[in-house]
Amino acid sequence: MSYQYTTCGTCSREIYFDIEDGKLKNVSFLGGCNGNLKGICSLVEGMDAKEVISRLEGICCGSKATSCPDQLSKALKEALGG
Repeated sequence: MSYQYTTCGTCSREIYFDIEDGKLKNVSFLGGCNGNLKGICSLVEGMDAKEVISRLEGICCGSKATSCPDQLSKALKEALGG
């Protein structure tokens, strides 16, 4: 299933991804630090969505209370229903 998530508190504006059989696929970000986000997308490709949440949740960017990886974890939690 395909998802779109509007981020909050980060340079990126949106996250797009699919979840197939619990695995994360086709992750992409709109805006943000292009190289870093391409790296994150490549690293999480094919991973279990719950594992991605546990690894990325709570990561901060500088003095911000969140980060693009943290926003991805929030998007996944929402997509998985909680």
